[in-house]
Amino acid sequence: MLQKTSHFMKQANLIGGEWVEADSGQTIDVINPATGLKFGTVPKSGKAETARAITAAAKAFESWKKTSAAERARLMRKLHDLIIENQDALAELLTLEQGKPLAEAKGEIGMSAAYILWYAEEARRVYGDTVPSPWADRRILVTKEPVGVVAAITPWNFPSSMLARKIGPALASGCTAVVKPATQTPYSGLAWGVLCEEAGIPDGVINILTGSASEIGGELTRNPLVRKLTFTGSTEVGKILIKQSADTVKKVSMELGGNAPFIVFDDADMDRAVEGAIAAKFRNSGQTCVCTNRFFAQAGIYDRFVERLAAAAEKLKVGNGLEDGTQQGPLIDEGAVEKVEELITDAEAKGGKVVTGGKRSTLGLTYFEPTVITDAKPDMRFFKEEIFGPVAPVYKFGTEQEAVDLANSTEYGLACYFYTQDLGRTFRVMEGLKYGLIGVNEGMITTVEAPFGGLKESGLGKEGGHQGIEDYLDTKYVCIGGLVSGEQ
Repeated sequence: MLQKTSHFMKQANLIGGEWVEADSGQTIDVINPATGLKFGTVPKSGKAETARAITAAAKAFESWKKTSAAERARLMRKLHDLIIENQDALAELLTLEQGKPLAEAKGEIGMSAAYILWYAEEARRVYGDTVPSPWADRRILVTKEPVGVVAAITPWNFPSSMLARKIGPALASGCTAVVKPATQTPYSGLAWGVLCEEAGIPDGVINILTGSASEIGGELTRNPLVRKLTFTGSTEVGKILIKQSADTVKKVSMELGGNAPFIVFDDADMDRAVEGAIAAKFRNSGQTCVCTNRFFAQAGIYDRFVERLAAAAEKLKVGNGLEDGTQQGPLIDEGAVEKVEELITDAEAKGGKVVTGGKRSTLGLTYFEPTVITDAKPDMRFFKEEIFGPVAPVYKFGTEQEAVDLANSTEYGLACYFYTQDLGRTFRVMEGLKYGLIGVNEGMITTVEAPFGGLKESGLGKEGGHQGIEDYLDTKYVCIGGLVSGEQ
């Protein structure tokens, strides 16, 4: 491992500016999915450590909230610069623990820096209002203030950028945070502690814990000092966290599961559609909440699209993310592989045909072949369940309305994509799809400037864009009376 990468690989938790072990001394092994080998440990913290981190964040909030927006922006720009300066080392660390190709990891680190820079700029644009008063002797002011201590829980598939989306608006708004990265990919989360320290962000503003999800999550939702919870992960866990947060009436932001449809109409630009399909399906080995879960191809181009998609999938190079040319790394763990195998078995039993892939790679471990399945039907499990793997089931449809109805036939509403060159159809389909993110003739649409978030059971709130800071702010109304002078 590079020396600079080791610098960011903290095997301790950050509480109130101190790097500490778990009270129990217990640790959790961190496994490199590309080799199956342990390459470090992190503390197995729990309720007590979480309570101390919350207290530290609450103490730091008292002074951090009083800093000027310009000062917070200055520190965040420094944080952005540090991320860019150390992009290679941070990307290598990310690939070691998560498995994605190094090029994708570098892209994620770049996105992390971009979120920090965006919110450094947004810090100075948290505007209030002066409202015309209905009373001659009173004035109405509306102000925005930081909510307080924020709890942030993030997943393993984008262990750096998911935190950037939460740390960025927290810092910008004047909030402090207690962060729990995923147990499988803790080092990219803990690296934020090193970066914040080096940027000069005060002790206690950012606290980072690894360990028991139930104990840490339980204390974060139970503790009244935490005023906002932001979570990225499964809908199942999100619902639990919402219920647990209800007793203290916290603000909650939820970026939850997806079941993204990818619709290809007869009039689509086929080259563009296949290129977008590969990006939208196989990035990060299909382990993204916005990646395509269901492909719908119109009858007139169905066979051609399947053939082109399968040919492109076969060309993807599977391997260790640190090796040159790798386009698809391993799945995160054995459980992920078994889930993919179950879904393929179910599809084949119901008439689905594997056109390419369909089995574990000859590389062994958790490597899996890019897979395309034709003759997919709505009764197959992956019509309702999130695949989270490199499997592309392709369904056939006839009419435009049928495609929209099939796409909307899910409790999820995060991301969707469709390809057409008909302007009228673009607006009809765009308005008919019940999704928070829509890509028209584009398979990669996430950017810091735009709001990211789902509808229905895919979540609450937005991350990114100017909308992303709103959930970190309280709105306060002030009425000032007695302003008419007694001397007339």
